[in-house]
Amino acid sequence: MSAGARLRLLRTPGVGPVTWRQLVARFGDAGAAIEALPQLARRGGGEPPRVPDAAAGERELAAIARAGARLLFLDNPDYPPLLTELDNAPPALIVRGDVALWRRPTVAVVGARNASAAACRFARQLAHDLADAGAAVVSGLARGIDTAAHVGSLPATIAVIAGGIDVAYPPDNAALQERVATEGLLVAEMPPGTEPRARHFPYRNRIIAGLAQGTVVVEAAPKSGSLITARLAAEAGREVMAVPGSPLDPRAQGCNLLIREGATLVQTAADVLEQIRPLDPRAVRAPAARFDPAPPEDASDTDRRVVAALLGPVPVAVDELIRQSGRPPAVVQTVLLEMELAGRVERHAGGRVSAS
Repeated sequence: MSAGARLRLLRTPGVGPVTWRQLVARFGDAGAAIEALPQLARRGGGEPPRVPDAAAGERELAAIARAGARLLFLDNPDYPPLLTELDNAPPALIVRGDVALWRRPTVAVVGARNASAAACRFARQLAHDLADAGAAVVSGLARGIDTAAHVGSLPATIAVIAGGIDVAYPPDNAALQERVATEGLLVAEMPPGTEPRARHFPYRNRIIAGLAQGTVVVEAAPKSGSLITARLAAEAGREVMAVPGSPLDPRAQGCNLLIREGATLVQTAADVLEQIRPLDPRAVRAPAARFDPAPPEDASDTDRRVVAALLGPVPVAVDELIRQSGRPPAVVQTVLLEMELAGRVERHAGGRVSAS
């Protein structure tokens, strides 16, 4: 399949990771999927999405090359095997560095941006010890704990950023970002030139959680992005670990809450490795068959009305929609695909959807 056509489909409004995979699986080719979009969107009750032209796809490919990066689609053998297990895995990643790193046992180390000096020192040492034991450490290149984790684990470190592969954020981590790209591995989902926005960080966090066999939270407030990463890790069936802290420090409340809710208390790299080793050996998992769809089933107007009536502002599991609608899974998925392309459905983590 043409990389340019795949990118154009991926950058089309309303085409998220799940829908992209379904479209490519259903039509067998990104170009054919693009041609089908107008009719699908009209069936979903909306206007056809605006598809980027062929020149836009070529411009992005050229920008990736200028950045010294590579584009990895889901069916590329260098795409990270663990990440393919997510139902909303990014259809494409843009990377610079050593992709062999994510074939090691992999641990995410995340935490507060305004972390204490003691927590940063602990995170740096923990990451160093994990790397020394042969693991790779994943984090998000933010200030505080993320920075400490990357510095401690270089060169066995993977940084997932919220913006484009050629955009340094935060600016004071520009030198570290370049070090990670040349010595470790730098990963982006957004197109080159994208300045990170608040909405991009949850997408980044799902990649961090999806790349790792386990996530360690070192210091975090109760409603922080680090706890979002931990929740996403749990939803993906990965290990969730936390470092306990003083109840007098608000920055420790998130970790203590995770432990109370069942996260594993860890104090050393040995504690972390003990948790992820049962999920090893990583005699590297073969990537799943990603473009082998179930045969598509057309939906009737009645099917569309029944499924649409079950949707509301509160996210609901697709399995629950299938159960309550009494429709075959392929029919429900077809209706959701059409509605998403029409801008009437929003997808959420954990295979849930809501009306938008």
